[in-house]
Amino acid sequence: MREECKHFQSRTYASGEVARFCVLGNAPDQPWSCPENCLTYERRLADVGWSHGSLVKRSVEPVPETSASVDERRELLNAASDIVNAVAPELFEERRRELDEREKRDRRGWKFWQR
Repeated sequence: MREECKHFQSRTYASGEVARFCVLGNAPDQPWSCPENCLTYERRLADVGWSHGSLVKRSVEPVPETSASVDERRELLNAASDIVNAVAPELFEERRRELDEREKRDRRGWKFWQR
């Protein structure tokens, strides 16, 4: 991964596991490599407001030996995405109802600009 890219993110969890990924999802072989000529690559100009951990960077794990091609892996990820999208409308509807109820509750309160 190109760590100087604006869309690169890295997170370290309490277990010590490090997740490196492209926020836009344009790296099919994440966390090991970006596409050769990535159209969305933008060099990061500043790290304003970021909190950085230790100065020691953990090395990226070696690329696993796999017989699956990029297309096969992409196919698998698309199938997983379809499964998530099949469940998502129910979750979105539930969340929408919660937000509507909260909005109705908040509207009932006193409004200082109305008499």
